[in-house]
Amino acid sequence: MDFGEIYHFLFETYAGIGVLVAVSIVLCIIIAAVLELRTRKTYVDRGPKSEDEEDEWSLFDDEEDGE
Repeated sequence: MDFGEIYHFLFETYAGIGVLVAVSIVLCIIIAAVLELRTRKTYVDRGPKSEDEEDEWSLFDDEEDGE
């Protein structure tokens, strides 16, 4: 296979474009996982929060605030 055949397959056929999309998705997932692991390693533990601190907002919060 020469460069022309590879170029034609990747950029001029549906299967080649599918390969490019699949490789891009896999590459993005790998990069995101590596960055997430590096972030977790950097910010290991910020200590326990006190119980009276309620800064966290939850989408599924069942408590009604003053209604």
